Amino acid sequence: MIYGPTCLLSLVKAAESVRGFREQVVPWIQDQEVVLWWIGSWSVLMFFTTLMVVPMLAIRIPQDYFLHCKRHEVFWSNQHRVVRWFGLIAKNVMGVVFILVGLAMLILPGQGILTIFIGLMLVNFPGKYAVERWCVARGPVLKSINWLRRRAGRSTLEAWRGRA
Repeated sequence: MIYGPTCLLSLVKAAESVRGFREQVVPWIQDQEVVLWWIGSWSVLMFFTTLMVVPMLAIRIPQDYFLHCKRHEVFWSNQHRVVRWFGLIAKNVMGVVFILVGLAMLILPGQGILTIFIGLMLVNFPGKYAVERWCVARGPVLKSINWLRRRAGRSTLEAWRGRA
């Protein structure tokens, strides 16, 4: 194939552009080396943590959790008011952390979608149970959760197929 002068000029400009980009980016990376190592280390830590925690939480969901019209009663509802508030706050904080980590794992290594789902199950908001049932009724989510449950020797989740 024969290249004309215009094509060769474009290639030369592209090469100069790459060199200029490299001259700007490499010093920036060298300046931010510590921060980038922390981000990379955190990413690897979160990857391995979610590999352990997300399956443990997914297999703890009761088999018929999504078949009821109303949400199950919380196990600490019979406890003292301080215990209930502490449990509610701790559960919601942990849920927000899971959602944020799951969002980060959409671009970093890890099980982002499952982690976001677990986080949504932990936080409280109006209509949460309907959102949970809608999410689980989707094929890929239910298939993933049930795959984890089968590997752990647990029975598969039964998802409500009606309108949420």
